[in-house]
Amino acid sequence: MPVATCRTVSLHGAVGHLIDVQTDVSPGQVGLTMVGRPDTSLSESRDRCRMAVVNSRLSWPATKRITVLLSPADLPKRGTHFDLAIAASVLAAAGTVPPESLAGTVMVGELTLDGGLRSVPGVLPMVLAASERGIERVFVPEPQAGEAAMVPGMTVIGVRSLSQVVAVLTGEEVPPAPPVAAMSGTRLLSWRSQDRREEVDLADLHGLAEVKYAVEVAAAGGHHLMLSGPKGSGKTSIAERIPSILPPLTPEESLELTTIHSLAGALESGDERLWTPPWSAPHHDASKASLIGGGSGQVRPGELSRAHAGKTKGYSGRRPRHLAC
Repeated sequence: MPVATCRTVSLHGAVGHLIDVQTDVSPGQVGLTMVGRPDTSLSESRDRCRMAVVNSRLSWPATKRITVLLSPADLPKRGTHFDLAIAASVLAAAGTVPPESLAGTVMVGELTLDGGLRSVPGVLPMVLAASERGIERVFVPEPQAGEAAMVPGMTVIGVRSLSQVVAVLTGEEVPPAPPVAAMSGTRLLSWRSQDRREEVDLADLHGLAEVKYAVEVAAAGGHHLMLSGPKGSGKTSIAERIPSILPPLTPEESLELTTIHSLAGALESGDERLWTPPWSAPHHDASKASLIGGGSGQVRPGELSRAHAGKTKGYSGRRPRHLAC
């Protein structure tokens, strides 16, 4: 019986688990059965994958029984980024793609009905998890190729459609395809000082010598700091300039911080690795969930996590893993 295996990654918080997508195509009752604790969005991928294959003018085994196992089966699976790996394993089991071409490869991406790809959040932690387990090649949506390339030693192939993936796996000429649409979680709002972080410097402030000295001591020694005073006394002006006197992040801190922002869906096409200590200014009435993160199923980091190795206004500290009051 023809069986093929493709690999992808399942995220549980910021921890990635390597998943074997095993597909069997054999005679029997026609249909596609998916096992291995998939959630609702993942169960719907059977229809997305089938139509993506058909509309890409590839051969779908419509007269066979298709069984897809997401292994290990005891881990719950969620998300739409499994689509590309499922479609590739079905095509390999059906003989359209050589099964050996999937060895040492991880695939990440959501499929549209016409065979195109869509970007997904969390690509960087997925690729990191794959690299730690010996994977050396990854297929991702084209806009996220730069994000995946932040992982040292990884061969990244950015693709726009399922047809392009099949062409790469079979060694054929890569066909043209429309550009990949941006994620639905594209940044629309920003806090008022976000675009001028490179322009502010603690040396620009005049006066407040004692406060500036306290800030310098806290930054140099890694101490927590609380600024208290009436409105207009300069608390925010001083706090947003603290990153200007902090050293750049180490490579390890930079990769951790960029991974958290990827998991939060805050990285967009063209964004580079984060090297400057972050600064965040949540509203004074921000909810607990927005500060510490959370969520049902897919965890979303909060402002404290996104300020990892940096500073959050009102929740200060130098390089703790999670900033605290």
